[in-house]
Amino acid sequence: MRTTWKSVLGLALLAPLVGEYLLGNVTIRDIGALILLSPLYGGGALLIREVARRTGKGWPTIVALGLSYGLLEAGVFDGSLFSASYEGVDYDAVRIPVLGVSAFYGLQFVINHAVWSIGIPILLTETLTSHRRTTPWLGRFGLAVTTAVYLAAGLLIRYDSVQSGEYHVTWAQGFGVAVVALVLIWIALLLPSPEPEPRLSPRGSDRWVPRPWLVGVVGFGLSSAYLVLPATWPGVAFTITIVALAAWLIVWFGRRAGWQSRHEVALAGGALATYAWAGFLLTALKHEADPVAFTGNGVFTLAAAALVALAFRCRSAVTGATQEAESSRKA
Repeated sequence: MRTTWKSVLGLALLAPLVGEYLLGNVTIRDIGALILLSPLYGGGALLIREVARRTGKGWPTIVALGLSYGLLEAGVFDGSLFSASYEGVDYDAVRIPVLGVSAFYGLQFVINHAVWSIGIPILLTETLTSHRRTTPWLGRFGLAVTTAVYLAAGLLIRYDSVQSGEYHVTWAQGFGVAVVALVLIWIALLLPSPEPEPRLSPRGSDRWVPRPWLVGVVGFGLSSAYLVLPATWPGVAFTITIVALAAWLIVWFGRRAGWQSRHEVALAGGALATYAWAGFLLTALKHEADPVAFTGNGVFTLAAAALVALAFRCRSAVTGATQEAESSRKA
């Protein structure tokens, strides 16, 4: 029970720390905002993980639920999805007039939340919780409280956006977003559960799998290329291409016997490194004369690196013990 609550608290804090602080959207000066951001980001991540693990689903379901989370946050709670500009950023580029949405930024909002706000925090927290890695962490009461807290935080964010004049979501737009989010949730729950053992060809165990460090480098390269794309229609096309390529590579190699949890941690590390350099850049653009903000970037970057190193070490130890037990059994 002690380990479970540590994991719950860790995920609740890690989701906003990655999604907002590491990226530089929120600086270390506003570390107190975790009181509001943790229920929203952490609450969403916890609910998604609980749904996936209680239904016996895997990462495709978590990612699909993460997309629905990103859609609800940007399209219902903070209203950024339908804003012409939000926090000084012009969203009129590549706008779809009929929907009132920027195709480029709409994709960025939803994908960023699914990957960095939801997926990576869940992966790292589960990696450090080896005993209950794929089992539920919340009971019925905890699940009900988490749901209530998540919705309350979302509505509070919405209220703040309305008061600041940055909320421009009509009832029709909000309803449309909710319907699409529900469809994504329905699809997520229809996705197949992971198989106990990967399907392998007769020589599947001999098929090449890149080393974890190479997976991290490729993850860093693809996620960096994704973040620097321009807000144009070609940028939209390349966004879809990069995301599709990354998903294909993960599925392609993930079905091979040599793919281990260390590869997943390395992939997460590469993506976190992208958010780290992007955080320094965003801070330079928004707070160029604020040394405290840049110091915060350094603190969050070092913390992310330490967390990835700890997770990698944890999974390496588990893999080594498993291989040793397997060797002993065969002997």
